[in-house]
Amino acid sequence: MLKTNQMETMTTLDLKAVAKAYNKAAEKVHKRIVVCAGTGCMANGAMPVFNALRAAVEEAGMREFVELEMDRHDDCQVIQLTGSGCQGFCAQGPLVNILPEETMYVKVKPEDAKRIVEQTIVKDEVIEELLYKNPVTGERNRGQLDIPFYKLQNRLVLGECGHVDPEDIREYIAHGGYLAAQKAFNEMTDVEICDTIVESGLRGRGGGGFPTGRKWHLTRVEKSEKKFVICNGDEGDPGAFMDRSLMEGNPHRVLEGMMIAARAIGADEGYVYVRLEYPLAVKRMRKAIEDALNAGVLGENVFGSGMSMHIHIMEGAGAFVCGEETALMASIEGKRGMPMPKPPFPAQKGLFGKPTVINNVETLAAVPLIIRNGASWFNCHGTVNSKGTKTFALTGHVANTGLIEVPFGTTLREIVYNIGGGVTDNDGHVTHEGFKAVQIGGPSGGCLTEDDLDLPLDYDNLISIGAMVGSGGLVVMNKQSCMVQIARFFMNFTQNESCGKCVPCREGTKQMLALLDDIIEGRATEETFQLLEEVGQVVKLASLCGLGKTAPSPVLSTIVKFKDEYLAHIREKRCITNNCKALRSISIDPEKCIGCTACARKCPVKAISGDKKQVHVIDPEICTKCGVCFEVCKFDAVVGFN
Repeated sequence: MLKTNQMETMTTLDLKAVAKAYNKAAEKVHKRIVVCAGTGCMANGAMPVFNALRAAVEEAGMREFVELEMDRHDDCQVIQLTGSGCQGFCAQGPLVNILPEETMYVKVKPEDAKRIVEQTIVKDEVIEELLYKNPVTGERNRGQLDIPFYKLQNRLVLGECGHVDPEDIREYIAHGGYLAAQKAFNEMTDVEICDTIVESGLRGRGGGGFPTGRKWHLTRVEKSEKKFVICNGDEGDPGAFMDRSLMEGNPHRVLEGMMIAARAIGADEGYVYVRLEYPLAVKRMRKAIEDALNAGVLGENVFGSGMSMHIHIMEGAGAFVCGEETALMASIEGKRGMPMPKPPFPAQKGLFGKPTVINNVETLAAVPLIIRNGASWFNCHGTVNSKGTKTFALTGHVANTGLIEVPFGTTLREIVYNIGGGVTDNDGHVTHEGFKAVQIGGPSGGCLTEDDLDLPLDYDNLISIGAMVGSGGLVVMNKQSCMVQIARFFMNFTQNESCGKCVPCREGTKQMLALLDDIIEGRATEETFQLLEEVGQVVKLASLCGLGKTAPSPVLSTIVKFKDEYLAHIREKRCITNNCKALRSISIDPEKCIGCTACARKCPVKAISGDKKQVHVIDPEICTKCGVCFEVCKFDAVVGFN
C-alpha cells in the first residue's frame, strides 16, 4: 500500500506524472484482490477475510505490491491486496473481487481465503460455490459484468467506489483524480465553472432538488472577504446510506467537489459535516484531508494558483434536524442545531454570517465528473428536468439489498424486479405476487404502489404524485406489511427528531402519533381518521423547516394509497395483514388441537383452558396476544398469528 508521507510535497502538483508513475508500477501486478471494506461488509467480517487472504498470499510465496519496491527484479509474483469502499451489493457481503478477470466471490469467510489464493490466484480456477447465485434462475454469475444487480446500473458517481483504495491518494490521482480541480483553479473563471454546472442540469441530491449552478451563482455574486463551502454528510433517513458509502469509498472525490465549489464562489475554507454514527466515513475523510495537504492539493497556493483552500471535519451529534441547512450551520457554530427562518438564505448570510454554499455529498461527488467530462456528457443521462443519475439505498423486502445508481427516468419496476431481483416474503424467499409498496425519500417522502411501478422516477414525476426523491432511500414492502404501522414508524421517527422550536411540528407530530396509536390499538373512530388527515395538513403547511413540512408525508401518502386498510382498522377492528397485535383474533382450531396442554402450560396469563387430550380454548378477555402459544404448538392449531 502506498504511503503518502513518502511523497514529495508539491505546490504545483504534476498530476499526470504521478498517475503515470503509479500506473507504470501497477503494470507489474499479477493479480489484484479487492476486499470490500465498507461498513456493511466490515460488519459481516471483512477484516478477518482480509487478514486471512494476506496470510494465504504470504504462505504461497507471493509478494504484495508496494510501489517504491517495484525496482526490485525477481521472479516472485506480485499481488496487490487492498480494501475498497462499499461495492454496493450489501446483501452478499463480504465481497472479494479478483482482477483483472473480474471474478467476484460473495459471502466469503476467512476459511475460504487459502483456496481462493491456491485455486484462483495461482491456478486461475473459479470456485463455483463462492460465485453469486441468481435467486430466480439459479444461475451462477462470475462477476459484476454478469450479475444483473450491477449490469443494469449506470455507476457514474459510484464508479470508483469499490475499485480504488479510499486511503490511497496516488491511486485516486491515477484514475484522473484532482484533474478537474486543477482545471477549475488554473484554467476556468468562477463564472465559467458556475455556468458549466448550470448547463449540466445538476440538481441537489439531498432532497430539495434545487439547481446547483444557480445556488453557486447566487453565492458567487455576494460581496464578502470571507465565504464558506459546506458538505452536508448528515444523512439521517432510516435505511439510507448513500452519502456514507461515498465518503467511505471515494473521499477524495468529495474533497475535489468541495474544492471546485469553493473556487466557483470565492471561498477558501470548507467544512464536511458528518454524522457521529459514521466513524469509518469520518476516519477516511480525515485521512483524505491529511493526504491532500501533504501532497499540496489542499493548503496554500493550490496548484500554483495563488489561492488557498482548507477543509475541516465537523462531527454532528446525530440530530436528524441538522440535515436542514440552517440547523447544520448553527451546529458548526457551536450552537444548538435548530432551524432558522429564511430569508436570509445561506448564500446571503450563512456560516458565521458569511455567504455559504451547502451541498450534499452526492451532489459534490458529481461535480468533478462534470468539469472533467463536460456538461453535455452529464446531461445526456436522465430526463428533461432531472439530469444525470441518482444513487438509492435499496432495502426492505427485496432479494438484492444494497447501494445502486441509475439514471433519472428509470422505472420502479426495473429497480425492484431486475436490479433488486424481486420481492421477498418474510422468510426471504422471492415471491412473484408479493409487491405492495415502496417508501421513497425516507420520513420526508411518500408511498409508491403497483400503479406506480412503471412511473419514470425523477423530481417532477414524484412530486406530482405526492412523493419525492429525497436523499434516495427506497424501502420495499411486501403484501405482509401493514401500511398503518409503516406510517407510524416514520411518524415516530420524525416526532422523536423534532427540535421542538415550532408548535406545529413539536405538538402536531405528537398528536398524529397518538392518533395512529389509536388506530393500531383498536380505539379509533371515523373522527380519528378525519382528524389525522387534518392535523397532517396543518403540520405540513405551518411548520418552520423542511423536517416539519414533510413529516406528515408518509401518513398522508398512505392515507391516499391505502385508505381501505385504514378503514378496516377503524370500522372492522381488523388489520388485514394481521400485524397489529391489538386487532388480532386468536383462537385454537378444534380440528388440529390434540389437547397436549403445551400452550396452556406456557401461557403467562393462564388464558388457555382445557383438559388433557381435549380441545383447548382461549379466553379473549384475558389473552394478551403475546404469541407464546403459537410458538410452542407443534400442530399449527393456534390461528390468528402470521
